[in-house]
Amino acid sequence: MADIDARTLGERIRDARKRVDLSQDDLGKAVGLERTVVNKIESGGRKVTALELSDIAAAIGVRMSTFFEEPVPALVAHRSSQGLDTTDSKIDALLAEFAGEVEFVASLGVDELGLDAAAAVAQAGITRPTTTTEAEALAGRARELMDLTPEEPIRRLSESVAGVGLLAFSRDLGKDTADAGTILLRRGGVSLVNSHMKVGRRRLALGHELGHYLIADDYTVDWRVADHSDQVVPMESRLDRFARALLLPRTAVERKWSEKVSDSGVRGAAIRMASEFRVDMATLATRLKELGLADGGTANSVREYRTTKADIVEMNLNVPLESLGGTTVPRPFTLAVLRLVRDERISRERALDLLQGTFDEVDLPEIRDRRPDEIWKFVS
Repeated sequence: MADIDARTLGERIRDARKRVDLSQDDLGKAVGLERTVVNKIESGGRKVTALELSDIAAAIGVRMSTFFEEPVPALVAHRSSQGLDTTDSKIDALLAEFAGEVEFVASLGVDELGLDAAAAVAQAGITRPTTTTEAEALAGRARELMDLTPEEPIRRLSESVAGVGLLAFSRDLGKDTADAGTILLRRGGVSLVNSHMKVGRRRLALGHELGHYLIADDYTVDWRVADHSDQVVPMESRLDRFARALLLPRTAVERKWSEKVSDSGVRGAAIRMASEFRVDMATLATRLKELGLADGGTANSVREYRTTKADIVEMNLNVPLESLGGTTVPRPFTLAVLRLVRDERISRERALDLLQGTFDEVDLPEIRDRRPDEIWKFVS
């Protein structure tokens, strides 16, 4: 944590208070201070005690240490563009939280986090796609960077994107909020996927966020991925195309679709393809149409198909290996936190907080017994 002066600390308290839509009077009542005292603290005219700062952090809903940490540059730029009076949306607040947690773990130097992989993206010379052809090509380049073949289904998308430095979290944000968002860190990036959507849509949303990450968009929040118009939001439309091409690579779809239709008919082919490549029917229908493999009527039929339990049993379909359902934490982040627990560099309580409730106390590794020589080395 950095040493900061009273004025900088006050500004950070003020910004945090405004983001949760608290007035100075509200904050003062919550922590037992007069509004005028809160005003002086925020202006840097009065120092704040450790106990007062702890109470302020609790009232605002942040960790006290966040007031002393240098914020992620992309987050600072985003908030500056929004204005201080703008209250964070749920996804903005969570993205900020996860970005801060990842930066905290990264500052402790654990190899398991894997953010060094972001260097390969920076060196790849990726540019923003200006056509659908370039969006398709970017999907192929992304597969190369993730060490995937041009045609294989992406079994665990969250692990594949982590391989290029993008850590994907998920949380159920409800249906009336954004699909996903992404923020660039000093190294790598963090995405948050709204797990309220069905699994195919969640994977499509993460594919879209990977596109933002690859073209180095500092901060993005996306609503209704795959519903963008090229005339209204061309870049978002191209990243939708990128995401579909990433999950449903052209050569694989072109080769397999006709084979499966011959074997199983259109419905059977659609169900098998959607299961193999782990996409929803709407994504498959759009992809078939844009590749010229289905006319409008066939695409509409595919969009309406639903996979039943009988289909799963009779066709021996894949059960998704990854769902991004509920609350999930990226595997490299989990491994890094567990390493810090084993090395006793963070408390078990802090680890549980970092792991977002996906672990219980009994799930954490036991503290190993230390040899006498290690104990003496530690205290010296």
